[in-house]
Amino acid sequence: MGTLNEKVAIVSGSGRGIGREIAVKLASQGAAIVVNDIDDAPAKETVAHIEAAGGRAVAVVGSVTEDGFAERFVHTAVDAFGGLDIIVNNAGYTWDSVIQKMTDEQWGAMIDVHLTAPFRILRAAQPVISAAAKAGAAAGEPVPCRKVVNVSSIAGLGGNAGQVNYAAAKAGVTGMTKTLAKEWGRYNVTVNTVAFGVINTRLTAAASDGGTIDVAGRKLKVGVSQQILDAMETQIPLGRAGTPQEAAGAVYLLTLPESDYISGETLVCGGGFHI
Repeated sequence: MGTLNEKVAIVSGSGRGIGREIAVKLASQGAAIVVNDIDDAPAKETVAHIEAAGGRAVAVVGSVTEDGFAERFVHTAVDAFGGLDIIVNNAGYTWDSVIQKMTDEQWGAMIDVHLTAPFRILRAAQPVISAAAKAGAAAGEPVPCRKVVNVSSIAGLGGNAGQVNYAAAKAGVTGMTKTLAKEWGRYNVTVNTVAFGVINTRLTAAASDGGTIDVAGRKLKVGVSQQILDAMETQIPLGRAGTPQEAAGAVYLLTLPESDYISGETLVCGGGFHI
């Protein structure tokens, strides 16, 4: 018996990287998963992986910033699995520059994907969560604790040079989390944030590797200079970057029944590193 049996979770950006590991972790504990990725192949691969392990999953392909995506994402959970218990807002990427070189497009893209998209998903989920809580209360049944985990970054807590757009968006996630914790407490929903430090993904690989991502037809360079990576790792008390599996574990902690009285908080998953 898994700790999340009979739960239904939606995880944005779960075709690759940290999001994929979150989806796989929750599924391994019994949750049915709505997987999302901007590309078809990674989303379907994650679904296949979960199903091969005996879990349940479906894919919703598309950008979280698209009009109508949030409603499609939420309604898929209800239509495919009969409800919605866990929301993980994970999708995102970086598009860095110092402020004097940053364009309006760069600024807007980070706000859209990291702040507006989670807002829309949570707004779309509200009627579902409210109706479920009210129906349970009217029937005299205990209202189960539902969970929201918003993914942020230590950049949103202390800033990071070259990331004014990303840091501002992630700081906004903190305010959204604290507000929703107050609004949704009456539905017995906990709303928390996980702020990641340096986690080994394609976005934090050495820039010399030449990695790129394709977002809305834009090919963006990703990665961090090896000098910066080395400097950051020396500041991490555990002495290394984290793995995507470890990052997923931090999100999982906030979906457990043992976290039912924790809400409005930010958990830093950074190996002991704090800005």
